[in-house]
Amino acid sequence: MIGKIAGRIDYKSTDHLLVDVRGVGYLVYCSERTLASLPGAGETVALFTDLLVREDVLQLFGFATLAEKEWHRLLTSVQGVGAKASLAILGTLGPDGVSRAIALGDWNAVKAAKGVGPKIAQRVVLDLKDKAPGIMAMSGGLAAATGDVPAEVIEPTMVQTASAAPVTASSQADALSALANLGYAPGDAAGAVAQAAGENPDAQTPALIRAALKLLAPKN
Repeated sequence: MIGKIAGRIDYKSTDHLLVDVRGVGYLVYCSERTLASLPGAGETVALFTDLLVREDVLQLFGFATLAEKEWHRLLTSVQGVGAKASLAILGTLGPDGVSRAIALGDWNAVKAAKGVGPKIAQRVVLDLKDKAPGIMAMSGGLAAATGDVPAEVIEPTMVQTASAAPVTASSQADALSALANLGYAPGDAAGAVAQAAGENPDAQTPALIRAALKLLAPKN
């Protein structure tokens, strides 16, 4: 299994790129969002990867973070969702957006992805709703793991590149953990945190907790 590659970009297309790793070219398929975030031809890149093996094809899919890769793994476990649909969903919503949509049961957000119909979108939300809290709780650590480029894989003289972990992912994970410690059910806590984060994307952990608690408070 090829879990990660690092090399120089030979070219980028609309749905894939060719990465040269010491003279071996790897064709890697990515979501539109991930491709847009990558540098241009001639620049260095590192991607976490997932290898699809079938009788008639071998395809390598690339992800900027482990969180994105984990969501791809879960999305493709849903009946009727292949790699193409998964990349479309991730390209439209991003990993954090997928977490929020599933935690809130918002299948319309999933349906916004190209080629994803209402039945598939509803199935994604129903099948993964119980798994969303776990990914949200893990996302703080997963988001910190990015595809940094080891210089020795390219050339000794090249400078490493890195991307910072999203603050929101860590904040949401911490808020979810705090609510779980207070005794709230994982599904309810995930939905409240997702809604709070959607209303205030830059909120830090304390603000997210306060907002989520207000949403979870009994309504008179």
